[in-house]
Formats: sequence, C-alpha cells, structure tokens
Amino acid sequence: MKPIKRTRISDLLKNGQAGVEVNVRGWVRTRRSSKQVAFVALNDGSTINNVQVVIDIDKFDEEFVKQFTTGACLSVNGMLVESIGGGQAVEIQATEIELLGACDNTYPLQKNGQTMEFMRTVAHLRPRTNTFGAVFRIRHNMAYAIHKFFHDKGFYYFHTPLITASDCEGAGQMFQVTTMNLYDLKKDENGSIIYDNDFFGKQASLTVSGQLEGELAATALGAIYTFGPTFRAENSNTPRHLAEFWMIEPEVAFNDIFDNMELAEASKSAISI
Repeated sequence: MKPIKRTRISDLLKNGQAGVEVNVRGWVRTRRSSKQVAFVALNDGSTINNVQVVIDIDKFDEEFVKQFTTGACLSVNGMLVESIGGGQAVEIQATEIELLGACDNTYPLQKNGQTMEFMRTVAHLRPRTNTFGAVFRIRHNMAYAIHKFFHDKGFYYFHTPLITASDCEGAGQMFQVTTMNLYDLKKDENGSIIYDNDFFGKQASLTVSGQLEGELAATALGAIYTFGPTFRAENSNTPRHLAEFWMIEPEVAFNDIFDNMELAEASKSAISI
C-alpha cells in the first residue's frame, strides 16, 4: 500500500476536507454489498461514529471483499469525498485496502443487538459496543473534570494504598489479601490464623477508603484529594452496592464545615455533565 499517515476517524469526520487522499484503520462494524459496490462502516474507537468506506467491486477481488465481515480489521487508503447519502458529510472512496485481521462468522457482536446478560459471556468484547463505548467515554470525561477541578483549586492528587491493614473506621467488610495456602491455614490454640508465613506478616485487605492516609497527607501538603478504587465485601445485591468503585475524598487542613460545604457545591457544579 501507498504509505499515507493515518488519520483518526474522529478527526476525519470533524475536520476532514474533501478531495484529500487519506488512510484510516479500524474494525468493520457492518458491510453491505451489491454486484457493483460495497459499503463498509469502519470504526477505530476514536469516536462512537463510523466512517463509510465505498468499495468499487470492479477494482477489488470479490472474494477479498467478502472477508470484510463484522469485526475484521482493515487499513484503507482512499479519497475523501462529500457523501451523497444521508447520515454522513463525507465518505472514503477506497483505492487500496489491506486486511490486517480477518474475523469469521462466529464473531458475536453482529448488527442485531445483544442483551447485557449475553455481553457478560463475552466481556472482552464489551468495550466495542456502543453502550459500553459511551459509558467509557463519559467516565473518561468525568475523571478529567475531577482532576481539573481539584488541580485548579490548588489540590494535590494523592495516591493511597490499595492493600492495607487499616479498616478505616469500620467503613465496611473487607476483601482479604494473602499469599498463604487457604487449604492449609495454620492457627493458634485460640483458632486465630497465624500470619507468620504470609507476605505481609499480618492480616491485610483491599482498602475500603483512602481517608486515613489522606488526612495525614493534608497535614503535609495542605489540600489533597484521593481518587481511586475502593472495595467493599458486603453481600448486598442491589444497584447501590458495588464490590469495587472509585471514590473521591478531598482532605484540607484548617477547613471548617462551611469551607467543606462550599467545596462540595463547587465540585458538584464543575464535575456534573
């Protein structure tokens, strides 16, 4: 193929100028064909939207084009032109195509929708769906807004341990972490586990909160925030109980309740989308 610098599909759809030769690479979402032409919807993950690639069957081997099934990975050189169809401003008239990765008809993410329960069985492919792709894009922008808000307020991002011996004020049941053989635990005369041979030498768990370490950091750095995963082991199967979730915990030296209220209200306005 002719060497052309790759253009992200998001940039192409936003700023692409018709009449320019471009290269795009991505995964086939759909393909529909007739005897003369094939239309491929290509997505590279940079946007939830696809770019349409128009393939003249006379210029490509028909059996080669049949390999462009949903999930296949392509590199496409072509001319960016104004689209005469609805739904997109521009499309690509393909001149060269390289099949980077084939995908057979057992690929589970076909054009028809899939249930959430089915997606649990193919979790490694979930990010490719529009639903999960939208969730991850929203999450990215929320995380960026959180960091920007606290950075602009003069806070320092403080990383707290994920593995800890602290119960942090009994915030919740904890997942234990150990290197010991769970089928051969040594216990003392009182039935308590002996941790002498454990990596940590004592009972350790996944953190339920970074608050305690955050409070110590605030006495050194003035204003800090933690933003990371926390874990709770309660067996509560409700939409409001999660085994793992990310928590924001600001700690500020010398703040009173009114300062905290102002910070909370300001963060609500800045981070909401």
